[in-house]
Amino acid sequence: MTSSFDSVLLIGFGGPTPGCCRRHAECPGEAYCYVENVVGSRAGAAERIRGVAAHYAHFGGFSPFSFFSQRQAGALETALAAAGAWLPVYVGFRFWTPYVREALAEMGRRGLRRALGVVLAPHRAKISWEAYQGEVASARKALGEGAPEVEFLEAGWFDHPAFIEAVAGCVRRTAGGMAPGRFEKSRLIFTAHSIPVPMARVSPYESEFARTAALAVEALGVGRYDLGFQSSPDVPPGAWLEPDVTEVIRRAAGDGVRDVVLAPIGFLCDHVEVLYDLDKEAREAAGEAGLGYFRAPTVGTHPAFIGMLRGLVLDRIAGRIA
Repeated sequence: MTSSFDSVLLIGFGGPTPGCCRRHAECPGEAYCYVENVVGSRAGAAERIRGVAAHYAHFGGFSPFSFFSQRQAGALETALAAAGAWLPVYVGFRFWTPYVREALAEMGRRGLRRALGVVLAPHRAKISWEAYQGEVASARKALGEGAPEVEFLEAGWFDHPAFIEAVAGCVRRTAGGMAPGRFEKSRLIFTAHSIPVPMARVSPYESEFARTAALAVEALGVGRYDLGFQSSPDVPPGAWLEPDVTEVIRRAAGDGVRDVVLAPIGFLCDHVEVLYDLDKEAREAAGEAGLGYFRAPTVGTHPAFIGMLRGLVLDRIAGRIA
């Protein structure tokens, strides 16, 4: 298969991996510097940075995000090759190495000139879409003439049948590990990262999240379900999207359910905001409410999800979609 694209660039948030960035004279730890990248070093931010960085101590001070993202890239490259599209797939992160500029520099060194950019976020908001596009533009400007061109896959996939099948498949996997009849009596709670309310007002983020959940429920054939947001900073009520997932869990207990099953559909692979914010904090909230806690895996390299990405890339190459 011939294509005007010679590569694919997956663009994600990033997570700390071993290796000092040498930003500070005395290394405070990779997790601290990573969170500092995200939060910024403005006055008064140090306490917030230390608090979030402490979450990573439960996982050796690092995040598995990069590892899982690289697995997704490898799975996609293999799937594309099987379809006759021999395109190398790279990963570039906004907040940690390999940064977008590092990925583009390596691609340029290998003679690659035109990449299809795929944002690793199912629901669109400024922080998960425009910011990533801006990161690519800044990286290309910094690299100069040798930087590959990047065109973005614009087609949304929050409601793509294959994505919904991957989400439903992850929930089914969890249900299969529960005692017979227990899943049917549980409360299914879908989660996504909270974002500031002003940002939500000017983006489709909240409605796309709700639509993904509704379609997944339809595919699963379950009854009542709830939506919850997670991982917001400690800010006044109403500043970020609510309800927080811990509050949703407490409400479920008031309805008399025995278990909660959480499905983090706003995340594409397991990392600290899933492993800590859900598997520690949300689990503790469930325990305090007297509920059993179960958590569906993220879509990761689920065959339906990788198949969807392959199909979207091939369709974009062929000019069938934007």
